[in-house]
Amino acid sequence: MKRIVDLILLLIALVFLAIPMLITAIIVKLTSPGPIVFWSDRVGQYNRIFRMPKFRTMQVNTPNVATHLLVGAGSYLTPVGGFLRKSSLDELPQLWSVLVGDMSFVGPRPALYNQEDLIAMRTERGVEVLVPGITGWAQVNGRDELDLTEKVNLDAQYLQKQSTSFDFYILFLTVLKVFRREGVSH
Repeated sequence: MKRIVDLILLLIALVFLAIPMLITAIIVKLTSPGPIVFWSDRVGQYNRIFRMPKFRTMQVNTPNVATHLLVGAGSYLTPVGGFLRKSSLDELPQLWSVLVGDMSFVGPRPALYNQEDLIAMRTERGVEVLVPGITGWAQVNGRDELDLTEKVNLDAQYLQKQSTSFDFYILFLTVLKVFRREGVSH
């Protein structure tokens, strides 16, 4: 059922987001050298690695680590990178990952392949059985402001409480957070 809901939401999202995605792609290309989309190796369901796209918000030479571990992260941002992150427009290419089934609209955010501590904590709590999401329970409860233990606890809560109605509640909270630009550190 969740996959069917994801595909229906994807079609609706594409109707409303195709033009903003095209405009964002043009702006990314015009404001900094390099590719429009950045593909990063992420950990998906059952700890399988997949390639996740985002509009590029960082300079091409940026080290491939989680932003919170990057010293002077702000200095690596492209001219529009900060805005894209705060508005969450950088996340729009992840609709591709929903289409191919690597991601869902709602689930734990996919870890970077090198975030071994987060991967181990999620595996210990059984969270690796979930398909990762564009948004999730941890994102609407603090996002970048949460430490790993809090994130994993919220991911485990989602595992226990997951349902279509809970997913729609999280999507509703996500829209509120995005418009208020809450919980984004870079």
